[in-house]
Amino acid sequence: MRPHRIAVLGVGTVVGFDLAIPPQIFAGATGPGGPLYEVQVCSIDGGPLATTRGFSVLPECGTDALREPDTVIVPGVDPGTFTEAPKVTAYLQELPPGTRIMSICTGAFVLAAAGLLDGRPATTHWAYANRLSAMCPQVELRPDVLFVDDGDLLTSAGVAAGIDLCLHVIRRDHGSEVANRAARRNVVPPWRDGGQSQFIERPLPSPGDTGTAPTREWLLHRLAEPLTLEAIAAHAGMSVRTFTRRFREETGTSPLDWLLGQRIEHARHLLEFSDLPIEEVAARSGLNTATSLRKHLRARLGVSPAAYRRAFHQG
Repeated sequence: MRPHRIAVLGVGTVVGFDLAIPPQIFAGATGPGGPLYEVQVCSIDGGPLATTRGFSVLPECGTDALREPDTVIVPGVDPGTFTEAPKVTAYLQELPPGTRIMSICTGAFVLAAAGLLDGRPATTHWAYANRLSAMCPQVELRPDVLFVDDGDLLTSAGVAAGIDLCLHVIRRDHGSEVANRAARRNVVPPWRDGGQSQFIERPLPSPGDTGTAPTREWLLHRLAEPLTLEAIAAHAGMSVRTFTRRFREETGTSPLDWLLGQRIEHARHLLEFSDLPIEEVAARSGLNTATSLRKHLRARLGVSPAAYRRAFHQG
C-alpha cells in the first residue's frame, strides 16, 4: 500500500516553524513496510516563500506537480499582510471530495478566505481569534483548544499546536503506538493536556497559590476510583472554587473534564494493548460500564470500543 500523500501548501508570507512541522512529524510515522506518509512542500507556482522571520524557503514544487495529495496542510501566514489569493482559493475549492484539509495556526485565515470554514468548527492562534471571527463570522470559532477535528477539515491553534494536530492525525490514522513512536523520535509529548487557553496572557497567580500538578499525578494513579471534585480539591488542600480556578489556569480545562479525558485515553490504551473484555476496560478506566465507555468513545472519536479495538489492537 502506498504512503498517504501530504501536500504542505505555503501561502503568502509563511510562518517558517509551521511549514517545517508536517515534514518533521509525519516522517516519524513508520510501519513494517516503511514510511506511512509522503510529504511534499509546495507553493502555488513553485516559487520561493518568504517567512515571517527573515529567511526564504524554496519549496519542492508547485501545485501543478503534486501527486494527487490525500491531505493538504496550510501552515500559518502573516495575518497583517495576508490577502486572499484567487489561485489558492481555486486550488483548495477544487480538491477532490474526501481530500483532508488542515491548517496550522493562522493558516486558518487561508481556509476562511476560501470559504471552507463557513459553518464549521475551527480554531487558530488565540492572539488572532477575534480577527478571524471578524473576517469569517460564519465560523464556529473555538479559541480555547489546541486543535479541532471536524472530520475532513482540521485546524490547530498557534505554532507548536501544529505538532499536537499532526500527532493526532497519526493517532487517528494508525493508532496510539505509531503516534507515540513519532513523538518519541521528535522528543515531544505524545499528548498535551488542556487547550491553548493555558497560554493566553493573563495576570500571574498570586505568590501564595500552589500548583495542581501533584494532584494531577495523584489522579492518574486513581482513574478507576469514584472521585468527586470535593475529594480532588481536598487532596490539593484548596477549596473547590480555588482549585477549579487554579486548575483551569494551569491546564486550560476543568478538573472533571481533564479527568474524563485521562480516563478515555487509558481506555484507548487498554483496547489497543490488552484483550480485556469491554466491561473490564470500562471499569479499569473509571468509566464504569460498557455503555458509558461506548458513549464517550463515540463522542470523542466517532467509533465504538469494539470498532476501535479492531482497528488498532496491537495483540
